[in-house]
Amino acid sequence: MPARLFLDANVLFSAALSPSGAASNLFEFADVGACELAASTFVVAETERNLKAKAPATRERWDHLSAQVIIVPEAGLRMLTRMSVTLPAKDRPVLASAIACRANVLVTGDRRHFGPLFGLMFAGTVVLPPRQAVAFMVELVRA
Repeated sequence: MPARLFLDANVLFSAALSPSGAASNLFEFADVGACELAASTFVVAETERNLKAKAPATRERWDHLSAQVIIVPEAGLRMLTRMSVTLPAKDRPVLASAIACRANVLVTGDRRHFGPLFGLMFAGTVVLPPRQAVAFMVELVRA
């Protein structure tokens, strides 16, 4: 079974903005079946809102990329209350949804809020920035 990567809105935005870079590399792994890419309805809506406001010329690329993303339902925050996780209210649903969909990795470029969690595992989901997620996938493919 391929790895499942849950992508935060900033990763989806970066992939739509540029065909090169770590965020886009993750889509290449998905193209060859090495992983599944997932995002919640909340994350996709945030991505689309930001692309429309800041990068409307990416619409065609976004349409192509978003077709590769499995949309998972929002998760309840109850599970996070049992964990000692310090995150702003707007970021808590991201981690909760990643855990609920059984993602191996939550990929986020949000160093400000998620940075202290990089490399930590929560209920089977490790939090990584895009470059480290690519390294994770490279190692997985090699194994």
